[in-house]
Amino acid sequence: MKTNPDWLRYERLILAIFLLTVAGLAFLDIYNDYFEGVAFWHIGIEFIVAMISLIWGYHLIRTRMRLQRDLHRERQFSKNLKTEAQKWKRVSRIYLEGLSKEIDEQLTRWGLTEAEKEVAFLLLKGFSATQIAKLRKTSVKTVRTQMNAIYSKSGLSGRSELTAFFLEDLLLPRR
Repeated sequence: MKTNPDWLRYERLILAIFLLTVAGLAFLDIYNDYFEGVAFWHIGIEFIVAMISLIWGYHLIRTRMRLQRDLHRERQFSKNLKTEAQKWKRVSRIYLEGLSKEIDEQLTRWGLTEAEKEVAFLLLKGFSATQIAKLRKTSVKTVRTQMNAIYSKSGLSGRSELTAFFLEDLLLPRR
């Protein structure tokens, strides 16, 4: 949601232009005062004001340019990350589809029903029995019965063994 007016995007630039204008006008006034014989202390004060305005105007312009350069670099980095993520998704999709197919075939070899297969996939994704019941619009008792059938038909003792059966070899050991 955009809450700031557009001119705030250029706040530094506007302030820098204002300060540089003040510096320019102060130097012009110093020039005129010098030839009119104005006291040196007055010219000195105007010179200090002009220099402060000039320095801060320069500083604001320089930092704005640096911020724009950094923003451009960050946008490019973000764009590269998005491109890399899309590439990763395309490449990994083939493997994930193959893995899903192999898991489904193993569940079939164990003699699981379609409902039990669905519960098994949700268990592998890390869902709890309560979450699975809500997703499948069934009771928690039904899900627990299906979980027990999965473990019984597969010969595995529980969720940890089920997960390890399919995913353990996917994770390389840490060096």
